[in-house]
Amino acid sequence: MIKGHHAVLIEKPQDAIGIMQQIGVDPGALPYMVPKAIHRCLLLKDIKAQAALILKQEMLSRGGEASIRRSALACQGETDVLLMGTLRQFELLTDKIARQPFGLAKLAVEIKQILENLQSEPQAIELANGGSLSLENRTVIMGILNVTPDSFSDGGQYLQADAAMARALEMTEQGADIIDVGAVSSRPDAELASETEEIGRIVPVVERLCQQGIIVSVDTFRPRVAEICLQTGVHLINDIGRLQLEPGLLEVLVKHKSPVVLMHNRMQMRCGEPYNDIVADIIAELQESIDQATSGGLDRSKIIIDPGIGFGKDVAQNRLLIKRLWEFKSMGLPILLGASRKRFIGQTLDTEVHDRLEGSLAVAALGIMNGANIIRVHDVLATKRLAQMMDAIRNEQ
Repeated sequence: MIKGHHAVLIEKPQDAIGIMQQIGVDPGALPYMVPKAIHRCLLLKDIKAQAALILKQEMLSRGGEASIRRSALACQGETDVLLMGTLRQFELLTDKIARQPFGLAKLAVEIKQILENLQSEPQAIELANGGSLSLENRTVIMGILNVTPDSFSDGGQYLQADAAMARALEMTEQGADIIDVGAVSSRPDAELASETEEIGRIVPVVERLCQQGIIVSVDTFRPRVAEICLQTGVHLINDIGRLQLEPGLLEVLVKHKSPVVLMHNRMQMRCGEPYNDIVADIIAELQESIDQATSGGLDRSKIIIDPGIGFGKDVAQNRLLIKRLWEFKSMGLPILLGASRKRFIGQTLDTEVHDRLEGSLAVAALGIMNGANIIRVHDVLATKRLAQMMDAIRNEQ
């Protein structure tokens, strides 16, 4: 270090953009310099050896790097490929492989889309029955309202419509942007309420909430329940089954142009099936439902994804998903995180369900920093304040 001068480490490549502006770099130069400042590591799964070798050769020739399985050097089988380079190097790579065989042209399109997704942020969601929900530069708080006798945290407390309304209004006053109403417990070993029971519990509550002008989400996987609720004015559907638990839900969503949360779930579906790579596996299964939804006529802008914390994952896997949540941004869709008071927090901290506030807030904070757009919570006031502080720090220039 030269005397009288100092060096500063720029922790995140994205911060270099603001630094360039502070330095006074010619604005016309920024489009050329920014792609050289941002570095990405991109993992490609199950690539044919011939294609992997081309990727490695082309990435190396552009100053980047690529890691492949050793046996792929002999053009044997398939391999995962880890590509490492700047945005500029990826741009040059995709331009070249777009003209190559072995499925590389299709892969070039996918790589470009992933990189674009990572550079952009969802701005708003158009709701069913009018209105929109802004996601720009802020974290949306979804308050949990369980009108059930057996939910793991607050079962029975809000089963009566008057109690449910009072709780919903309280959460709204505390800063909830959405009230998520559920009438069927999805906790492990819970007895599934019938469709008739679900309708009887939920409809009187959502009707009154919609009349109050509150943005209402309904936590259901049943088409008839969703249909009735959307007819009463509900704004979106939160589906723990990602369209797989009962047929017909997609048609209801398309009819009402309703947004939907597609949640990953290996508790009610594919129970006990092991993961090979938990993030890659969840992304692949969510993508199946996204493709199903868009092929069935639902606009992609209506889809929110949820990695399904606690639904068929153990304690370590849940913590790992929070740590790696940012990787889901590669899908280019709003991310909902629902971890409030869940068992993995209690098992980590050795606390009972009503003594998990600090753990829930820690998870929410990490979730926000790692890309969550919507946080689904029981403790609205504390989480709202946390999110406001996190957003203020993230948005600081």
